[in-house]
Amino acid sequence: MKVLVVDTTHGGAILASEFSKKQDFEVFAWDIYHTLPCEVKSSLKSQKIQLVDETFFDDFTQGKLSSSFKNDELMVVAPIHCNLPHPIHMTHHQAVHYFMKDRISVPVIEVTGVKGKTSVVAMLKEIYREKTPLILSSLGVEVVADDEEINLQRNISITPASIITAWELAEELSTAENYNIGICIFESSLGGTGLADVGVITNIAEDYSICQGKSCASKAKKQMFQSEIVVCDYDSCQKIYSKDSDFHTLNQKTNTYSVEKKSNVFAFKSNVFAFNINYGLFETSFQVRVRDLKTIHGKIINTSFECSTFAPAEHHLENALSAVCSSLSMGTPIKTIIRGLKSFKGLPGRTSIKNNYLSGENRKVRVIEEINPGINVTAVKKAVNMIKEYENPALVMGGSYGVTCEEIDENSLSDFLNGMDNEILIILTGELGKSMMGKMKDGVLYHSQIDSAVDMAGKCGAKNILLIFRSNYSDLGRR
Repeated sequence: MKVLVVDTTHGGAILASEFSKKQDFEVFAWDIYHTLPCEVKSSLKSQKIQLVDETFFDDFTQGKLSSSFKNDELMVVAPIHCNLPHPIHMTHHQAVHYFMKDRISVPVIEVTGVKGKTSVVAMLKEIYREKTPLILSSLGVEVVADDEEINLQRNISITPASIITAWELAEELSTAENYNIGICIFESSLGGTGLADVGVITNIAEDYSICQGKSCASKAKKQMFQSEIVVCDYDSCQKIYSKDSDFHTLNQKTNTYSVEKKSNVFAFKSNVFAFNINYGLFETSFQVRVRDLKTIHGKIINTSFECSTFAPAEHHLENALSAVCSSLSMGTPIKTIIRGLKSFKGLPGRTSIKNNYLSGENRKVRVIEEINPGINVTAVKKAVNMIKEYENPALVMGGSYGVTCEEIDENSLSDFLNGMDNEILIILTGELGKSMMGKMKDGVLYHSQIDSAVDMAGKCGAKNILLIFRSNYSDLGRR
């Protein structure tokens, strides 16, 4: 059979290589974004994989590129977000399931969503530290063994094909060090592979478009419902997925979670919800109530308990509830969940707190960092509403373009910031900040350098500074 793997940028090179190892496959790879390094091209060619371009389809009639195919026809494998003028027979997520369903023999938790994926994975890592977990996230691939965090690869994407890379790295480590992986926790973009015992959709905070406007994030992430049990925030489940014709079937294997608040009178309808919440900058305590939660072992859980963790604002608490709901769905003991969350102290590169000395002064300011390549307007609003509650607050906001496929809505963001009415000092920075300056009211400051912008906020009298920066954390390593 001929198989065309589209998009070598987002994991297609890995998938093409896997197909080439199978008998009876003639493999073609299309570098649709023209980003394939020369060494990867050479490697693919050495595996007898043929590199093609868009003219490749000219050799096939439209009739042969149908939704079903015979053994002598072409199977097209492409990302779910790829906009092709031809049918896609298998997504990259489905291809990973095809290759890995018989290779991974331990429990799997797979996490997708618009916001909070990396933070939820980090919390799950703390909960499952004693099980020698294999972790794939936007921060890299690592294994926790004997309480030691072993980094296997940094700067890896969360495209589904990276699951193959992560597992192979873990196999090499297990052979060399005699470690036995006990559980896999995978962060995955735009959906799930179907490998998961528990698949997690953290939220659909903003349902951005994909496929050049022909589809949206929520449809792609619906792939996660191929998991044995699905965990999803209550609002997304009700507002988006409850409208699907097959929702009754999906709902039977779905556990939801939510935070009790005045604006959400239906929070009690979720399977897991938090109440009696006491927010703190370094630790937040809360009660958890569990109602009719389904586990992968077929049990139903009804209980309540108290937790505390690093969750200075509501959206951080929602991430914690996602981890709680996921762990309960796996059948994990409550005391293990409580202990794991207690040990979570924030995540460098997502949300963490630092005390910075001002340059030339023996005075500290508190900096709450929100550094995230996919930060969007919804997340900004939640974070700003948090910092407003603290003494002498300031916002340092900026970042870069092109760090994710989803860019930020500058007009909506500037409207929100302009509506603050001097409640908070605002300093913009980076190329994003420079672009926004023309949309801002008088009184907003700008500095091109991020550290200087934070320093400026402190010297203007701020004691609690919220730094929101669209970037990969590794790109700021020289700060």
